[in-house]
Amino acid sequence: MTTSEIIFSAAVFLWFASEIYYKQKLKSVGNAAKKDHSTLNILWIVILPSVFISVYISDKIVLPISTNQMIQLAGIFLIFLGVVIRFMIIQSLGKYFTVDVSIRQDHQVKKDGFYRYVRHPSYTMALTSFLGLGLYLNNWLSLAIAFVPVFCAFLYRIKIEERVLTNQFGEEYLQYKKSSKMLIPYLF
Repeated sequence: MTTSEIIFSAAVFLWFASEIYYKQKLKSVGNAAKKDHSTLNILWIVILPSVFISVYISDKIVLPISTNQMIQLAGIFLIFLGVVIRFMIIQSLGKYFTVDVSIRQDHQVKKDGFYRYVRHPSYTMALTSFLGLGLYLNNWLSLAIAFVPVFCAFLYRIKIEERVLTNQFGEEYLQYKKSSKMLIPYLF
């Protein structure tokens, strides 16, 4: 096993271990009103096959993104970046972060920190890790399979989440939507 393969394996282990931890430990509890519409289950149903199929295809079909090994290092970097910054974002939300879409009684719209730039920075960083996976695999088809279905699943979850937030916070959230981007600062 090469050094980059070892580092990649460690990055993927950290990534999936953190997501499993979040799924188990950060569910809404008590008086939080769940409005999830099974989006967490949908995400996992999309994510697991996307990851496994993209890895499988990368070994079977040769469609390199680059002949330069730096593409794989960039992929590893993006996986780590996504995991670490997503952790920081989750910490910044504290008790308001849950893996299911829910509203607590004392819930407020967060508009500072990472949320000043995008409404869903945690999802941005999760998607950054999937982009990193696709780049590490250095295969156009693997990149598409690792990223596009997951991106679409996150868009569906965002649609549900933003509907819930708009219903809860009304004009305040609508104004926040006008002043911020969904996932990519200044662009989208």
